[in-house]
Amino acid sequence: MAASVVAVGSSVVSAAESAGAKVVLPAPMIKKSLMWGMVKEDLSVMDKFKLLKDLGYDGVELDSPDKLEMKEVLAARDKTGLLIPGTVNSMHWKLPLSDPDPKKREECAKSIEKALWDTKEYGGSTVLVVPGVVNANVTYGEAYERSQAEIRKLLPIAEKAGVKIAIENVWNQFLLSPLEAAHFVDDFKSPMVGWYLDVGNVLRYSWPVSWIEALNKRILKLHLKEFSIKKQNDLGLWKGFDVEFMEGDCNWSEVNKALQKVGYSGWASAEVNGGDRKRLLTIREKMDEVFKA
Repeated sequence: MAASVVAVGSSVVSAAESAGAKVVLPAPMIKKSLMWGMVKEDLSVMDKFKLLKDLGYDGVELDSPDKLEMKEVLAARDKTGLLIPGTVNSMHWKLPLSDPDPKKREECAKSIEKALWDTKEYGGSTVLVVPGVVNANVTYGEAYERSQAEIRKLLPIAEKAGVKIAIENVWNQFLLSPLEAAHFVDDFKSPMVGWYLDVGNVLRYSWPVSWIEALNKRILKLHLKEFSIKKQNDLGLWKGFDVEFMEGDCNWSEVNKALQKVGYSGWASAEVNGGDRKRLLTIREKMDEVFKA
């Protein structure tokens, strides 16, 4: 008689193993994606989708609003099987939700609304949003209050579209602590707001594991990039990104363990310098190493 089995996430363990408290958890990073702008080959939309599929990617993230034709994108998706897990709002830097001008905030909010509906059409589940920017003209408190107010207005639309708003940690001088980031999400009291964790971005002032532990189930997707603290210190802040995967300070094995501990299992999108076919293949191969670390 065959031994009974118990399904655990995407993994299967025997009932005996389960009873013995040994449970095989699903891998944290299971689908590879990258940003549309990383593809530097002069190709049609269809041929870019074919290229990425041939290179072993599972998906690609698009910007929204953008100038791509929806029908062309959907045809390429359906023909190749390359998925579109989500989009990145294209206006949140130029017209931040924290801007002192309410008209600019409104314009940004409208662009996020457009992105939510575009993402629904693409079959994606998230719109990446930078919530605000703190600078000499915008205080921390103002950024918090304004961005929350604008995002709250978008929640009914997110619910109708079935697409979540994913807040990303970026170098915007805002939401600098993982505990604060978790609180920012919880303030909305809505399942339609979560976090898009950029693992490399946090190394300027923190450690990825701390963010993973604090954000926990709030993490919707991952951006992958590497960062070298030594290069930052020796050559300048932005030079910290000038390093390949597995050669910086992200400590991917610890990142994977932390993600597995909080139950994350899903998409990971590279956000690094792109290039031609050869460069894109190198990135995918490096992502394989990150996934297995």
